[in-house]
Amino acid sequence: MRWFDCGLNLFSAQFAAQESAIIAAANAAGVTDCLLISSDLAESQKNLSFCQQHTGCYSTAGVHPHQAANVGADWLQQLALQLQASHVLAIGECGLDFNRDFSPRDQQKKVFAEQLALAKQYQLPVYLHERDAFATQIAMLKEQPPLRGGIAHCFTGDTNQLKAYLELGLYIGITGWLCDERRGQALQQAIQYLPADRLILETDAPYLTPRTIRPRPRHNTPALLPAIGSEVARLTGQSLAQVAEQSYQNSCRLLQLPVEDLIDAH
Repeated sequence: MRWFDCGLNLFSAQFAAQESAIIAAANAAGVTDCLLISSDLAESQKNLSFCQQHTGCYSTAGVHPHQAANVGADWLQQLALQLQASHVLAIGECGLDFNRDFSPRDQQKKVFAEQLALAKQYQLPVYLHERDAFATQIAMLKEQPPLRGGIAHCFTGDTNQLKAYLELGLYIGITGWLCDERRGQALQQAIQYLPADRLILETDAPYLTPRTIRPRPRHNTPALLPAIGSEVARLTGQSLAQVAEQSYQNSCRLLQLPVEDLIDAH
Protein backbone atom coordinates (compact mmCIF):
# COMPACT_ATOMS: atom_id res chain seq x y z
CA MET A 1 0.00 0.00 0.00
CA ARG A 2 1.07 3.57 -0.68
CA TRP A 3 -0.16 6.56 1.25
CA PHE A 4 -0.23 10.33 0.63
CA ASP A 5 -0.15 12.62 3.66
CA CYS A 6 -1.87 15.68 2.28
CA GLY A 7 -1.19 17.88 5.28
CA LEU A 8 2.06 18.13 7.24
CA ASN A 9 3.46 21.07 9.24
CA LEU A 10 7.05 19.98 8.75
CA PHE A 11 8.68 23.15 10.05
CA SER A 12 6.79 23.13 13.32
CA ALA A 13 9.09 23.70 16.30
CA GLN A 14 8.35 20.14 17.45
CA PHE A 15 10.18 18.81 14.37
CA ALA A 16 13.18 21.14 14.57
CA ALA A 17 16.31 19.59 13.02
CA GLN A 18 14.40 16.35 12.40
CA GLU A 19 12.72 17.24 9.13
CA SER A 20 14.60 14.79 6.89
CA ALA A 21 14.29 12.00 9.46
CA ILE A 22 10.53 12.59 9.70
CA ILE A 23 10.18 12.12 5.94
CA ALA A 24 12.45 9.05 5.95
CA ALA A 25 10.32 7.44 8.67
CA ALA A 26 7.18 8.25 6.69
CA ASN A 27 8.61 6.61 3.58
CA ALA A 28 9.49 3.51 5.60
CA ALA A 29 5.84 3.32 6.73
CA GLY A 30 4.58 3.45 3.14
CA VAL A 31 3.79 7.17 3.15
CA THR A 32 5.55 7.92 -0.11
CA ASP A 33 4.24 11.45 -0.67
CA CYS A 34 3.68 14.46 1.59
CA LEU A 35 2.19 17.90 1.12
CA LEU A 36 3.85 20.47 3.37
CA ILE A 37 1.50 23.16 4.66
CA SER A 38 2.47 26.84 4.66
CA SER A 39 1.06 29.40 7.08
CA ASP A 40 2.98 32.42 5.80
CA LEU A 41 5.44 33.33 3.08
CA ALA A 42 8.50 32.56 5.19
CA GLU A 43 7.26 29.03 5.87
CA SER A 44 6.38 28.66 2.19
CA GLN A 45 9.99 29.37 1.33
CA LYS A 46 11.29 26.83 3.87
CA ASN A 47 8.92 24.21 2.50
CA LEU A 48 9.88 24.96 -1.08
CA SER A 49 13.60 24.67 -0.36
CA PHE A 50 13.03 21.34 1.39
CA CYS A 51 10.87 19.97 -1.43
CA GLN A 52 13.54 20.75 -3.99
CA GLN A 53 15.80 18.27 -2.21
CA HIS A 54 13.33 15.53 -1.21
CA THR A 55 11.46 13.35 -3.70
CA GLY A 56 7.75 12.96 -3.04
CA CYS A 57 7.44 16.23 -1.12
CA TYR A 58 5.30 19.11 -2.34
CA SER A 59 4.13 22.35 -0.77
CA THR A 60 1.35 24.86 -0.49
CA ALA A 61 2.10 28.59 -0.47
CA GLY A 62 -0.08 31.17 1.16
CA VAL A 63 -1.16 33.08 4.25
CA HIS A 64 -3.12 31.54 7.12
CA PRO A 65 -5.89 33.72 8.59
CA HIS A 66 -3.91 33.92 11.85
CA GLN A 67 -1.17 35.69 9.86
CA ALA A 68 -3.42 37.94 7.80
CA ALA A 69 -2.62 41.02 9.87
CA ASN A 70 1.10 40.53 9.37
CA VAL A 71 1.36 40.67 5.59
CA GLY A 72 3.72 43.20 4.06
CA ALA A 73 2.87 45.74 1.40
CA ASP A 74 4.22 43.51 -1.38
CA TRP A 75 2.98 40.16 -0.07
CA LEU A 76 0.86 39.44 -3.13
CA GLN A 77 3.82 39.91 -5.44
CA GLN A 78 5.97 37.67 -3.24
CA LEU A 79 3.29 34.98 -3.14
CA ALA A 80 2.84 35.16 -6.90
CA LEU A 81 6.55 34.42 -7.33
CA GLN A 82 6.32 31.41 -5.02
CA LEU A 83 3.30 30.07 -6.92
CA GLN A 84 5.44 29.77 -10.03
CA ALA A 85 7.69 27.16 -8.39
CA SER A 86 7.10 23.64 -9.68
CA HIS A 87 6.77 22.13 -6.19
CA VAL A 88 4.01 24.54 -5.11
CA LEU A 89 0.74 22.77 -5.89
CA ALA A 90 -1.91 24.67 -3.91
CA ILE A 91 -2.65 28.08 -2.40
CA GLY A 92 -2.95 28.22 1.36
CA GLU A 93 -3.40 27.48 4.07
CA CYS A 94 -5.99 30.21 3.57
CA GLY A 95 -9.45 30.93 4.88
CA LEU A 96 -11.11 32.36 7.97
CA ASP A 97 -10.73 31.78 11.72
CA PHE A 98 -13.30 33.57 13.86
CA ASN A 99 -12.50 31.40 16.87
CA ARG A 100 -9.19 32.93 17.89
CA ASP A 101 -9.34 36.14 15.85
CA PHE A 102 -5.57 36.52 15.82
CA SER A 103 -6.16 38.87 12.87
CA PRO A 104 -9.10 41.29 12.48
CA ARG A 105 -11.96 39.65 10.60
CA ASP A 106 -12.07 42.27 7.85
CA GLN A 107 -8.36 41.73 7.22
CA GLN A 108 -8.85 37.95 7.19
CA LYS A 109 -11.57 38.31 4.56
CA LYS A 110 -9.45 40.67 2.45
CA VAL A 111 -6.41 38.36 2.47
CA PHE A 112 -8.60 35.32 1.79
CA ALA A 113 -10.36 37.00 -1.15
CA GLU A 114 -7.03 38.01 -2.67
CA GLN A 115 -5.77 34.43 -2.42
CA LEU A 116 -8.95 33.13 -4.05
CA ALA A 117 -8.26 35.52 -6.93
CA LEU A 118 -4.68 34.25 -7.19
CA ALA A 119 -5.93 30.66 -7.23
CA LYS A 120 -8.03 31.50 -10.26
CA GLN A 121 -5.19 33.36 -11.97
CA TYR A 122 -2.64 30.57 -11.45
CA GLN A 123 -5.17 27.74 -11.85
CA LEU A 124 -4.29 26.17 -8.51
CA PRO A 125 -6.52 24.50 -5.91
CA VAL A 126 -7.10 26.20 -2.58
CA TYR A 127 -6.06 24.67 0.74
CA LEU A 128 -8.75 25.85 3.12
CA HIS A 129 -8.76 26.58 6.85
CA GLU A 130 -12.01 27.41 8.64
CA ARG A 131 -12.96 27.69 12.28
CA ASP A 132 -16.19 29.20 13.58
CA ALA A 133 -16.58 31.06 10.28
CA PHE A 134 -18.39 28.53 8.13
CA ALA A 135 -21.24 30.70 6.80
CA THR A 136 -18.92 33.55 5.81
CA GLN A 137 -16.38 31.20 4.24
CA ILE A 138 -18.98 29.36 2.17
CA ALA A 139 -20.39 32.69 0.96
CA MET A 140 -16.93 33.86 -0.13
CA LEU A 141 -16.23 30.58 -1.91
CA LYS A 142 -19.51 30.87 -3.79
CA GLU A 143 -18.61 34.42 -4.76
CA GLN A 144 -15.20 33.34 -6.06
CA PRO A 145 -15.46 29.61 -6.84
CA PRO A 146 -12.01 28.04 -7.16
CA LEU A 147 -11.70 26.84 -10.75
CA ARG A 148 -9.31 24.05 -9.76
CA GLY A 149 -11.23 23.09 -6.65
CA GLY A 150 -9.61 22.65 -3.31
CA ILE A 151 -9.69 20.87 0.02
CA ALA A 152 -11.47 21.55 3.28
CA HIS A 153 -8.31 20.97 5.31
CA CYS A 154 -8.69 19.21 8.65
CA PHE A 155 -12.47 19.01 8.34
CA THR A 156 -14.11 18.65 11.75
CA GLY A 157 -17.66 19.70 10.91
CA ASP A 158 -21.02 18.00 10.72
CA THR A 159 -22.96 16.38 7.89
CA ASN A 160 -24.54 19.63 6.66
CA GLN A 161 -21.17 21.37 6.45
CA LEU A 162 -19.70 18.35 4.69
CA LYS A 163 -22.44 18.42 2.07
CA ALA A 164 -22.01 22.16 1.54
CA TYR A 165 -18.32 21.72 0.75
CA LEU A 166 -19.07 18.76 -1.51
CA GLU A 167 -21.58 20.87 -3.45
CA LEU A 168 -18.72 23.26 -4.22
CA GLY A 169 -16.72 20.36 -5.66
CA LEU A 170 -14.19 20.30 -2.84
CA TYR A 171 -12.27 17.40 -1.38
CA ILE A 172 -12.51 16.72 2.34
CA GLY A 173 -9.38 16.38 4.48
CA ILE A 174 -9.74 13.79 7.23
CA THR A 175 -7.28 13.84 10.15
CA GLY A 176 -6.87 12.12 13.49
CA TRP A 177 -9.88 14.11 14.68
CA LEU A 178 -11.85 11.16 13.31
CA CYS A 179 -10.12 8.91 15.86
CA ASP A 180 -11.17 11.02 18.86
CA GLU A 181 -13.96 9.39 20.84
CA ARG A 182 -14.48 12.61 22.83
CA ARG A 183 -15.00 15.22 20.12
CA GLY A 184 -15.02 13.36 16.80
CA GLN A 185 -18.57 12.03 16.96
CA ALA A 186 -20.10 14.50 14.49
CA LEU A 187 -17.33 13.75 12.00
CA GLN A 188 -17.74 10.00 12.51
CA GLN A 189 -21.38 10.41 11.51
CA ALA A 190 -20.64 12.78 8.63
CA ILE A 191 -18.08 10.48 7.03
CA GLN A 192 -20.90 8.13 6.09
CA TYR A 193 -21.90 10.79 3.52
CA LEU A 194 -18.40 11.34 2.13
CA PRO A 195 -18.03 9.85 -1.37
CA ALA A 196 -14.90 7.74 -1.74
CA ASP A 197 -13.69 9.93 -4.60
CA ARG A 198 -13.67 13.02 -2.33
CA LEU A 199 -11.72 11.54 0.60
CA ILE A 200 -8.24 12.83 1.35
CA LEU A 201 -6.15 11.80 4.36
CA GLU A 202 -3.83 14.12 6.23
CA THR A 203 -2.09 13.96 9.60
CA ASP A 204 -1.79 17.71 10.26
CA ALA A 205 1.33 16.57 12.10
CA PRO A 206 2.64 17.30 14.67
CA TYR A 207 -0.93 17.98 15.82
CA LEU A 208 -3.99 15.70 16.19
CA THR A 209 -2.29 12.42 17.02
CA PRO A 210 -4.88 9.65 16.50
CA ARG A 211 -6.16 8.61 19.93
CA THR A 212 -6.55 5.05 18.66
CA ILE A 213 -2.76 4.61 18.78
CA ARG A 214 -1.41 2.91 21.91
CA PRO A 215 0.96 3.62 23.48
CA ARG A 216 0.58 7.30 22.76
CA PRO A 217 3.51 8.71 20.75
CA ARG A 218 5.13 11.94 21.81
CA HIS A 219 3.71 13.77 18.80
CA ASN A 220 2.02 13.03 15.51
CA THR A 221 4.07 12.27 12.36
CA PRO A 222 3.19 11.36 8.78
CA ALA A 223 4.27 7.77 9.49
CA LEU A 224 1.07 7.46 11.55
CA LEU A 225 -1.24 8.25 8.62
CA PRO A 226 -2.34 4.58 8.21
CA ALA A 227 -4.00 4.79 11.65
CA ILE A 228 -6.39 7.40 10.25
CA GLY A 229 -6.97 5.19 7.22
CA SER A 230 -7.81 2.29 9.52
CA GLU A 231 -10.52 4.33 11.24
CA VAL A 232 -11.96 5.40 7.88
CA ALA A 233 -12.03 1.74 6.81
CA ARG A 234 -13.75 0.71 10.04
CA LEU A 235 -16.44 3.37 9.75
CA THR A 236 -17.13 2.97 6.02
CA GLY A 237 -16.75 -0.78 5.55
CA GLN A 238 -13.97 -0.42 2.99
CA SER A 239 -10.75 -2.38 3.11
CA LEU A 240 -7.63 -0.61 4.33
CA ALA A 241 -6.05 -1.07 0.90
CA GLN A 242 -9.04 0.60 -0.76
CA VAL A 243 -8.84 3.58 1.58
CA ALA A 244 -5.10 3.92 1.03
CA GLU A 245 -5.26 3.81 -2.75
CA GLN A 246 -8.40 5.91 -3.14
CA SER A 247 -7.09 8.68 -0.90
CA TYR A 248 -3.72 8.55 -2.66
CA GLN A 249 -5.32 8.94 -6.06
CA ASN A 250 -7.62 11.70 -4.81
CA SER A 251 -4.62 13.63 -3.47
CA CYS A 252 -2.97 13.39 -6.88
CA ARG A 253 -6.10 14.65 -8.60
CA LEU A 254 -6.49 17.55 -6.17
CA LEU A 255 -2.88 18.61 -6.68
CA GLN A 256 -2.91 18.02 -10.45
CA LEU A 257 -0.19 15.40 -10.22
CA PRO A 258 0.03 12.60 -12.80
CA VAL A 259 -2.30 9.79 -11.80
CA GLU A 260 -2.92 6.42 -13.40
CA ASP A 261 -6.33 4.81 -13.48
CA LEU A 262 -7.51 3.72 -10.06
CA ILE A 263 -6.26 0.23 -9.43
CA ASP A 264 -8.47 -2.45 -7.93
CA ALA A 265 -7.23 -2.41 -4.35
CA HIS A 266 -8.63 -5.27 -2.26
